[in-house]
Amino acid sequence: MRKVITFLVLLLVLGCHQGKEPIVGETEFQKKMNADFRDATSSPLKGRAKKNFKGLDFFKFDSAYVVTAQLKRTPDSKWFNMKTNTDRLSRERVYGILTFELQGQTYQLNVYQGEDSITSEDQQDYLFLPFLDNTNGETTYGGGRYIDLKIPEGDTIVVDFNKAYNPYCAYNENYSCPIVPRVNYLDTNIQAGVKAYKK
Repeated sequence: MRKVITFLVLLLVLGCHQGKEPIVGETEFQKKMNADFRDATSSPLKGRAKKNFKGLDFFKFDSAYVVTAQLKRTPDSKWFNMKTNTDRLSRERVYGILTFELQGQTYQLNVYQGEDSITSEDQQDYLFLPFLDNTNGETTYGGGRYIDLKIPEGDTIVVDFNKAYNPYCAYNENYSCPIVPRVNYLDTNIQAGVKAYKK
């Protein structure tokens, strides 16, 4: 009797998993992104691309691209209209300037705060870090990539370029995505994070 029950449980488990491929990814960030892209309710992919999705292409995780940046807050910065790939304008301000070292060189990036974030209860501590680098148009999306950050308590913030992701308009032209300001160009190759999407 026990053998029959064990066999039935095994059949049930196998039946539930049949046809479902495991979520791929080297890190939790990669697995989360792949899970979101596989989920029909959150995926930016269209039609056949969504149906045939296996996983995004990432650079191999590299701890050299995890940096601690000094944050110089700019509380008097003015709100401005950040352009997008559509007619929509995104109301942003420079929350602060990040200074960090990467591969022996010192770089700076503006980090932005959205007007919508301030009024959103669950996004009040959200900061937006868009950037360009020398891989754009080659191994990464031509329009640059984004990193999500949170307002820190102190004057330092960890920036993990392994968590750099493409704007959704890289996958679907129906999305409206902020255009990376030219001031946030890094004259180096950021070989970390998600790679260009091959349709």
